[in-house]
Amino acid sequence: MLAAARPRDEDDLLLQAIADDDRGAFARLVSRHADRGYALALRILKNPSDADDVVQDSFMKLWMHRKRMEIGRAKFSTWLYRVITNRCIDLCRSPRMDDIDTAPELADERDDVITTMHRASMASLLEAALARLPDQQRVAVILSYHEAMSNAEIAEVMDTTVMAVESLLKRGRQQLRKVLAHSEADIRQSFTQK
Repeated sequence: MLAAARPRDEDDLLLQAIADDDRGAFARLVSRHADRGYALALRILKNPSDADDVVQDSFMKLWMHRKRMEIGRAKFSTWLYRVITNRCIDLCRSPRMDDIDTAPELADERDDVITTMHRASMASLLEAALARLPDQQRVAVILSYHEAMSNAEIAEVMDTTVMAVESLLKRGRQQLRKVLAHSEADIRQSFTQK
């Protein structure tokens, strides 16, 4: 008689309980992973409301497909990151209307405010450059630098090869260097502003 495979970790145990309709196990799994999933979605989307929606949708997908989960095939966090990343990319690509919450505020014309804004813009320069990257490059860079994932883990999340991830990261870094090099004059000016 073949022995049943033992679950690899606590997430696998929770997934097994969820497959048996255990709502408490589902709540514990959500509690364990919601914050990191939200942080990932927020880094990609730059919109708290959209990031929250993506994470909720991802966990709802888990609940709706709980009977079909292949427990132990991959780490749950890898599956979750893949679902969140794909939903974020889909959302970025879909046409949409900006609401009042995402509309930029008008700048105050007083000198001290302008100086403050200028210095703050330098701090967000890297984020703006990151936002200009193509979706796949941006996601790879975020997973690598913000989530400290290995190239193999990123490849699993993005459902691609390690070589493709290395290529995405290389092109992403090159593009970031190019964008930031064009901003060098702005950086110098921010240090000379009084």
